[in-house]
Amino acid sequence: MDTANDAGSHWAPVLKRFCRRLLAIGENRLELLSVEVQEGRDRLIQDFLLALAVAGFSMIALMAGSAALVVWLWNSSALAVLLSLMTVYGAVGVGLLLHLNRRLRAWQALSASVDQLRKDRHCLDRLIP
Repeated sequence: MDTANDAGSHWAPVLKRFCRRLLAIGENRLELLSVEVQEGRDRLIQDFLLALAVAGFSMIALMAGSAALVVWLWNSSALAVLLSLMTVYGAVGVGLLLHLNRRLRAWQALSASVDQLRKDRHCLDRLIP
């Protein structure tokens, strides 16, 4: 009976140390996830505000430029100028839509956290056969 008791007392500190390390790793990964979510949120808000400002000022510039072009060429062919502007703006809009779709498909949420969890799993797979 003493040998069983000795073996149990020998494994208790090892198990306790293992549990502490496992909890520390879990805490570390949760902190990483939290930081990554905060950074993503901040970047998303900044990018949205920047895009809104770019869109607003670009719209004003395009309207002023279009109005100037139409007034300048009104006597020669107003309809041709308006159709040309519509074609150019439509092509730019389609191009931007395609670019946005590519960016949205390529975006990976929380990639650093997922990579770190894969590394942890790989390390555990090597340690525990």
